[in-house]
Amino acid sequence: MKSKKENPLRHLPTNTENCGEIKIRLKEILEHRNISLNQLSFRAEMQRTQLRNYRDNNIQRLDIDILKRLCYVLECDLHELIEYIPPNCDDCEKKGEIFLTLHSYL
Repeated sequence: MKSKKENPLRHLPTNTENCGEIKIRLKEILEHRNISLNQLSFRAEMQRTQLRNYRDNNIQRLDIDILKRLCYVLECDLHELIEYIPPNCDDCEKKGEIFLTLHSYL
């Protein structure tokens, strides 16, 4: 008789805010490379308002085309531009659950 495999995936919490967060690191990249938002807007052919929202992490859904443009113009990888920050959950770590960062999938 075969034993049932344990599912390696965990269930989502009822409140999705407890899933962690995605941080767009555009502000840090621009500061580190001394690039202005106007320069990026010109090179990426994007509106400053849209870039400002990405810079300030004020977006609800990531647009793959925008991420491709930013990575191309900034000559960076996606994992340098966005970061997954797992929830602060001491109880989850005690249970032995493993948090995977977004760039481990890339």
